[in-house]
Amino acid sequence: MGILTPLAVKIGAVSWMPKMLPLIEKSDVQLQRLTKGRVSVLDIAGLPNIVLRVPGRKTGNIRSTPLLCALKDDGWLIAGSYFGNPKLPTWVLNLRACETAQIVHRGKTLKVNWIEITGTERDEVWKIMLDIWPNFAIYEERTDRLIPVFFLSKVTADS
Repeated sequence: MGILTPLAVKIGAVSWMPKMLPLIEKSDVQLQRLTKGRVSVLDIAGLPNIVLRVPGRKTGNIRSTPLLCALKDDGWLIAGSYFGNPKLPTWVLNLRACETAQIVHRGKTLKVNWIEITGTERDEVWKIMLDIWPNFAIYEERTDRLIPVFFLSKVTADS
């Protein structure tokens, strides 16, 4: 966590934040272009993050989405919260439609396998997600859907 993390948590909790998401995403894309992918808005906020790269399920075009993550067992946990929006984020649908994905983590592009975590195991890892970003609890309250959680692991020669 960084010095700006408490400010980011406060900003992320405000009720109008979901409406600002398109502007934040555009700003983040510009920042990443300017820094050649070395810095994102989440980096500035001091939060662990990846860029998830998955093919669009309809077009096949690669879609890149910066995401908050939690490190766990040599992998990454990500949540499809979309600030508590009732709709699933598009990246969730695209991820579910592909076998493997790519992530960019600390400037390195890695091929990853993924699993969607469900049941009691999801409840356990959800606590990890809440430790990283307490606002996930607010997002849970804003929506009737269960926020999906995924575990990404680096593809090795053995997998």
